[in-house]
Amino acid sequence: MSGEKYESKITKKVCVTFKESEPGGQEYQVTVPAGSSILQAAIAAGVHLQSACGGKGTCGKCRVILGGQDRGKPMPEEEKFLSPEQIASGVVLACKRTVESDLDVLLIQQKDVYDRKTKLEADHNYELSPLIQKHVLEVDIPSTQDQRSDWERLEAKLPVANTPLNFNRALAAKLPQVLRDSSFQVTAVTADNELLAVEPGNTANISYGLAIDIGTTTIVAYLLNLTDGKVIARHALTNPQQGAGADVLSRIAYAAENPEGLSQLQTMVIDSLNQMILNMCQEKGIKPEQIYQAVAVGNTTMSHLFLGIDPTYLAPAPFIPGFRQAVTIKAAELGLNILDNGIVTLLPIVAGYVGSDTVGVMLAGRIDELKGIHLLVDIGTNGEMVLVGKGRILTCSTAAGPAFEGAGIKFGMRAAEGAIEAVKIDGDVHLEIIGEEKTKARGICGSGLIDAVAEMYKAGIITPEGRMPTTKSALDKLPPALRERVLNNNGNREFVLVWKEQSATGENISLTQKDIRALQLAKGAILAGIRILMDRLEVKVEDIDQIFLAGAFGNYISKESALEIGLLPKVSPAKVQSMGNAAGNGAQMALLSSAEMVKAMFLAQTAEHVELSAAKDFQNEFLNALTLGQNY
Repeated sequence: MSGEKYESKITKKVCVTFKESEPGGQEYQVTVPAGSSILQAAIAAGVHLQSACGGKGTCGKCRVILGGQDRGKPMPEEEKFLSPEQIASGVVLACKRTVESDLDVLLIQQKDVYDRKTKLEADHNYELSPLIQKHVLEVDIPSTQDQRSDWERLEAKLPVANTPLNFNRALAAKLPQVLRDSSFQVTAVTADNELLAVEPGNTANISYGLAIDIGTTTIVAYLLNLTDGKVIARHALTNPQQGAGADVLSRIAYAAENPEGLSQLQTMVIDSLNQMILNMCQEKGIKPEQIYQAVAVGNTTMSHLFLGIDPTYLAPAPFIPGFRQAVTIKAAELGLNILDNGIVTLLPIVAGYVGSDTVGVMLAGRIDELKGIHLLVDIGTNGEMVLVGKGRILTCSTAAGPAFEGAGIKFGMRAAEGAIEAVKIDGDVHLEIIGEEKTKARGICGSGLIDAVAEMYKAGIITPEGRMPTTKSALDKLPPALRERVLNNNGNREFVLVWKEQSATGENISLTQKDIRALQLAKGAILAGIRILMDRLEVKVEDIDQIFLAGAFGNYISKESALEIGLLPKVSPAKVQSMGNAAGNGAQMALLSSAEMVKAMFLAQTAEHVELSAAKDFQNEFLNALTLGQNY
């Protein structure tokens, strides 16, 4: 009997319903085993919850609201991260609450500003030569004198470069009817010698492709017209894998530790992409099956998760990926809702933590054409650096942590409505907040964090070591308006950016001593990596001709602030330039030009990867780079 009770207990299922807070918002339902956390239920349901720590209860980001009867007493972690007012209103941490019976959960929504990433595009100044080709054919009508097969007579009309065709059983099964229904007037869609589709009539002007940038934080998709190379639609979504952690190591751990983890994380990405594809197709009045090719980029972990390949051994040294070459598979195999027979290509990977997104950056930056010494930096949860010069391409990656994405910071958040994105201190604090003119601050995103620390450093609020004043004499040196913003919170110093009366959350929005340390560690890792590359190429700061910042984050941070805190080598601000969403632009280039696709393969093979964990001088460089203003 006791065995029966135990069996009943472990197999009990409960239903969790997630509801968006806005009127008319969506509902998401999922059935999970009793005892699952709300965060686990959210991941299973594909609900986007931020969780920088991957459910360990150490970040306080996975906030949801429960009704009065479901709240119970606050957990210790909730008392640590939430204000009394938030606790009273039903806010809880999803990772610390388990589900024992059917439950309704109200989501705290965050209005993201995806145009910051989708609008950053480069001009296509290269020959348009997509792999996808359309051939309008007048196929010979069969007769007793011409008894070739339908496949042979179609093949005979194609250019020699596309023949012989690889036989496709699914298309061959439909070919006889398609030819006869269209009076043998058809359009064949090919990719080299692969036949992707045979369409009735002349469809030469209907040809679309998809460029995909799978970021750790944001997934971006671009719909392109392959006949003229123009982007006709673009969409972005927060990567729903964030519930499994803000950084790649947390997601690798989730995939390794949960039986369905890898499948769940892959499904999240594919489902998000399919939603974006549907939205773009409806917006432009086209059919998903008219999208014949997709080219994707992402860091090495995201690339593995996209393909459903085990990323476990990326985490421990020696950081070995499951594959590095470019991978091309059929869309149906991935479940990507474009033409079933369409092809999906993931650009090649350089190393365990230098992925196809960096190859996209190199391609968009045309690094093979650059003269002199050039540094490309893609700043995110990982910082990838490329140093080009003297006929060499050196790459490295540092685990910068999620600070630049707003995670791991007490009031950190993504670049969404209500995020502080710029800070100026001139005797008092002046802020720029994402959103409408009177939008109140909810937190601070990466660009605002860099600004705030740079301004605090210049104003003398923090020392080069990143410390806030702790003595009266040090505080007295600050102007009164700044002095009153330095608070002692149970022995922990913090600097108030927004008083609770003016914030959207009803609490002071501040930077803590711990936040400043997190930024120092992140910027120190990146600068140390750059210094290692410079040493290996035997160049000095004055030898650098240009520094390119890649990604939406690189486009929105103040280069003056980045130089002030020592995130970059100390060059003239005029030498620092944004590349926009270079990874996404690289994916577009490879989609639109077969020559650029070949070049991407060449760049990945030519790049020399410097493994920082094996560099004996990295630790010293890192310690030196922690100091604010230390950008020697």
